[in-house]
Amino acid sequence: MNRFLAFVGLIAIVLLGAVLFFGNRSSEPLDQAEKTTNTSYSVRALKIPETLTFAGEVVPLEKPAIRERIDRELLVNTYWQSNGLLLFKKAHKYFPVIEPILKKNGIPDDFKYLAVIESGLENVTSPKGAKGFWQLLKSTAREYGLEVNRNVDERYHLEKATQTACDYILRSKERFGSWTLAAAAYNAGNRGVSKKLKVQRVTDYYDLLLGEETERYVPRMVAIKEILSHPEKYGFVFDQEDLYQPTPVTLVRVDTAISDIALFSKNMGINYKLLKRHNPWLRENKLHNRSGKVYQIKLPAKQS
Repeated sequence: MNRFLAFVGLIAIVLLGAVLFFGNRSSEPLDQAEKTTNTSYSVRALKIPETLTFAGEVVPLEKPAIRERIDRELLVNTYWQSNGLLLFKKAHKYFPVIEPILKKNGIPDDFKYLAVIESGLENVTSPKGAKGFWQLLKSTAREYGLEVNRNVDERYHLEKATQTACDYILRSKERFGSWTLAAAAYNAGNRGVSKKLKVQRVTDYYDLLLGEETERYVPRMVAIKEILSHPEKYGFVFDQEDLYQPTPVTLVRVDTAISDIALFSKNMGINYKLLKRHNPWLRENKLHNRSGKVYQIKLPAKQS
């Protein structure tokens, strides 16, 4: 019994201490972070713009199902704040590489957002084995002329992969006559979209019943475009120096094998890690190049 009473007394002392501690804290002025959290932060419904477009084609917001899809994507991508802020940072670094290639091929600038939703502008690998910023499958990459093997995988070469994506998109546009359907076909495949259009007897993406991923595909691009185009409207605040900066590079022409890329890097005045970061398409510590192909290896430009 004495032990029990002693234990109860100890608990009472702890509770009294906690009350006094937190009671004293409540009377103190809140610091700035607490003020922001308690008085300013709120989760608000978003107002959908009156007009939204993708690649110059108007999104039919008058259709309730389409409006709800757009609303969902705006909410998800606005309130996933950490990911959203990272997209602003990475877009500033990589869009300057992607945009000129789209323009050269006559593809609307909005297709840069396709790379954003495919990979988050990172060299990721999907469960199906699609790789790189543009999430190209091995068969598709090879069909369009990219080298893909254990030694070299040009799906990780941003410029070449972007050109391959352009070739695919242009073929889809020629087939369907619509940029929106061409975008959907990038996800579901040209055959898959053709079959759906035929079976459902419609001609427009927004009238198609599709799988969940493809139904979200274009609305997600539209939402990302809207958010990245109007950061402050959606609560993203940053300075230019917060964004990731493009890295100036010089190109070294290589038409022979490289037996030791680490040694090659050292001879170029950089380390292996830095060279591989600039050239992720080099998959091993050597370049076979049995055919004598010309490769352009990127090196960070020397700062004057």
